[in-house]
Amino acid sequence: MAKRSRSVGLDPDVDFVEIARNLSLYEFPWDTLQSLSLALFRTYAVPAIGGLLDRTGAFMGATQKRYDDTGILLEVPLIEGFDTPRGRAAIRRINQMHHMYDIGNDDMRYVLATFVVVPRRWIADFGWRDLTDLEVRAVVRYYRELGRHLGIRDVPTTYDDFARLMDDYEAAHFAYDEGAARVAASTLALLRTFYPRPLRPLVDVVSRSLMEPELLAAFGLAEPGRVARRLARLALRLRARFVALLPPRRRPQHVADMRRIRSYPDGYVVEEMGTFAPGCPVPHGAALQRSRDAGAAQAVGEGA
Repeated sequence: MAKRSRSVGLDPDVDFVEIARNLSLYEFPWDTLQSLSLALFRTYAVPAIGGLLDRTGAFMGATQKRYDDTGILLEVPLIEGFDTPRGRAAIRRINQMHHMYDIGNDDMRYVLATFVVVPRRWIADFGWRDLTDLEVRAVVRYYRELGRHLGIRDVPTTYDDFARLMDDYEAAHFAYDEGAARVAASTLALLRTFYPRPLRPLVDVVSRSLMEPELLAAFGLAEPGRVARRLARLALRLRARFVALLPPRRRPQHVADMRRIRSYPDGYVVEEMGTFAPGCPVPHGAALQRSRDAGAAQAVGEGA
């Protein structure tokens, strides 16, 4: 029997967190991580974003940790909900980091749009099945809620509006910037370390093969060529056919459990993740213990 969506029968306006969780943790965990990584990567091609990251060193001095922190902090509210202690702590950490810098609402809204549009397009091209209309509506609702918690104004209300915002913003703002190019190079260097050494040159070609010419130009990267582009897409579509034959996933695949996440072999405390302004305190004592206890309770619940 063919696999089908885990979210059949759920209401996208009420159960949007559960639907988004099903997609990310059970049905498309690898695709979600790949596409969200690509979504964040392409935002660096906007000089206001990539240049800021270069100036702050946020993705240069500790690229692995920044990668890990981003993935985990975005996933905690998805796993536990926006209104749980750890969900609120993750949102608070994201907001604290953003408020350290002068980031415009338009840039924040664009980044949010990439979280909606890039995974949707990736799954349409390379997923083992396409998303249903119900799932697309739920994803839009989920990221609208995330945008509300992040204080982003004038968030689009439909997928088409998100897609139009992203495409128009990139057409107007993609441009070469030396600092952004350094951030992109550092991120690609990290990506290569996720694979065995003999495969790393191939990983570089495949990565560039999935980027539009405009994105390559913004980072000063070489065009891989038509053959490489076709082979990369073919390989991903063959993978999708194989995944479609596998039985449904029974256990969730969390970002923190993936092998490419390396910064927290002994677990993590949400309140201590990310970057802090000079002199900004990190939790100690009772607050720190409560966070650790919450993480332990979650682990016990998942093992039950």
